[in-house]
Amino acid sequence: MKNTLRQVFHSSKFVAGFVIFIAILLLLFIYPLINPGNPLEMIGVGTFAKPGTYVSLYDAINTEPETLRLSDADDKRLAKQLSMEDRVAMIEWFDAMGIAVDFDMSDTEALLDLWDSHYDPATKPKGMTQAKRNYYKRLNNALQELKAGDEIIIAESDEAGVLTENDTVNKTDYVNVNAVANVKVLPLGTDNFGRDVLKELVSATGTSILIGLIAGAVATIIGLTFGLLAGYMGGIADDIIMFITNVFTVIPGFVLLILISYSIGQDQRGASVVALVIGLTSWTWTARSVRSQVISLRNRDHVNLSKLSGHSLVRIIMTDILPYIASYVVMAFILQVSSGILSEAQLSLLGLGPKTTEVPTLGLMMNWSMLYSAHTNGSWWAYFPVILTITLISFSLNLMNTGLDQVFNPTLRD
Repeated sequence: MKNTLRQVFHSSKFVAGFVIFIAILLLLFIYPLINPGNPLEMIGVGTFAKPGTYVSLYDAINTEPETLRLSDADDKRLAKQLSMEDRVAMIEWFDAMGIAVDFDMSDTEALLDLWDSHYDPATKPKGMTQAKRNYYKRLNNALQELKAGDEIIIAESDEAGVLTENDTVNKTDYVNVNAVANVKVLPLGTDNFGRDVLKELVSATGTSILIGLIAGAVATIIGLTFGLLAGYMGGIADDIIMFITNVFTVIPGFVLLILISYSIGQDQRGASVVALVIGLTSWTWTARSVRSQVISLRNRDHVNLSKLSGHSLVRIIMTDILPYIASYVVMAFILQVSSGILSEAQLSLLGLGPKTTEVPTLGLMMNWSMLYSAHTNGSWWAYFPVILTITLISFSLNLMNTGLDQVFNPTLRD
């Protein structure tokens, strides 16, 4: 055993896959300690908040400011205010007025200088609608207010019933983020329900790996049992087992998986139930492969010696056959785990995965992002990290399997 483990961990492919998989598992245990709480908690009212650090505006106003005079602050403020749509509209206004623009629209300073020197709210470019002219007036007012200076915080007077100045926020006022009472870091933003995507992703990864492990264990146990019995016993037992296996093989596994999942119903489809269904529909190739391995072993000398010694069927299989195919069984299990994770993702994309009110899965996150058109509105953080996670898990498991295959299959050794 020690020599076998030494050979396994000398395989660069197995070690690479093992390290990636262990890193993912460590993240599953460590991150909930850093950011505890319900991964399905809706912390945002809006949908698809962008990744970043969010500071409470209310707390920031009530935090003691420091005065900082940054030379490029106004330029950055104006550049941020001008969206690409506004820049295009300004170029269109210049064209309508016959004003030549000989610089790129990304040059904020040149664009605003030209705008200040030529724009007049009273002008009426030929062919421009009143609604469009009103848009330019609003844009100009917004730019002038941004340049003007400080923002006034107003409050209603209890006695006079009029609005009075309460405080002023200067352009040079800055607050230390550490001094603000409520700051929320969202590395991957929020999803369509206003939930922390990273917290949800970590929880979903753990659930999907658990589904893969259960499905892989079920499929491997069933396939191993049928393959051992069919390969060793032969005869009518082999014919019956292979008939059952062929029936499941002829019916496309994913179609069978869809039919069974649909017949169960949404309320009964928990993560463990989905994992069990996946395992019950994906054991056939394991059974056929194990059977072929056992057929090559059943007439070897040590097996015949056990037969002559009167050992039972179970003992012969467990002590004289199973140890010789143990490495193959481990590799089959790894592939079944990977297949189980991918099958859950496929089912959930079709709306046939685990029920959505209990725990998130990687497939459910993909389903939610697709239903709310994250891929069309540019909310990449709602689906791309999920795709990357599924890819990393499958890649690491397949690397481990390839490394084991090189160790235990002499024909593949360098």
